[in-house]
Amino acid sequence: MGNWIGVLIIVAMFAVVGVMGYFRLAPTDAESWHVDPTDLSLSDGKGAALVRADGALSSPVFDETPEALLARVDAVALETPRTRRIAGSVDAGRITYMTRSLIFGFPDFTTVTTIPSGAGAELVAYGRLRFGSSDMGVNKERLEGWLTQLGD
Repeated sequence: MGNWIGVLIIVAMFAVVGVMGYFRLAPTDAESWHVDPTDLSLSDGKGAALVRADGALSSPVFDETPEALLARVDAVALETPRTRRIAGSVDAGRITYMTRSLIFGFPDFTTVTTIPSGAGAELVAYGRLRFGSSDMGVNKERLEGWLTQLGD
C-alpha cells in the first residue's frame, strides 16, 4: 500500500510540473491580444478590468500630452515584476504587455492607450487573463497600482 502512495505522489508531481510547463510555454499570438481598449464591446468581468469612463476604474486627467503619458505608462509597466511588452509601442500609440503570475506563470495581458482630455490626457487600459475564468482581482489591482504610480 505504501508503494502505491509513493507512486501517486510522483505522478501528481509530474502532473503539476506538466501543467506549469504548459502555462509557461504555450505560444502567445501577440496580435490577438493587442486589442483597442477604447472598443466599447470590451467589458469588465471575471478576469478583466477596464480603466475607462465606463470601466471599473477611471483615469484622472493628467497634465501632459497623450504621448508623454503613454511613455510614462510604458516605464511603469516595464518596472512591474514579470512584465514585458509583447506588441505595440509608444510611437504606435498602443502597447500590450504580458505579466506572469509568480508561482504558476499564468499570463495576463494588459493593453494601454491614451486619449486627449481637455488640455491633458487620460489612460485607457484593458487587463485580462488568458486561462481560467477568474483572476481574483489581480488585473484590477495591477491597473490601480499603475494609476497610483502615475499620479505620484
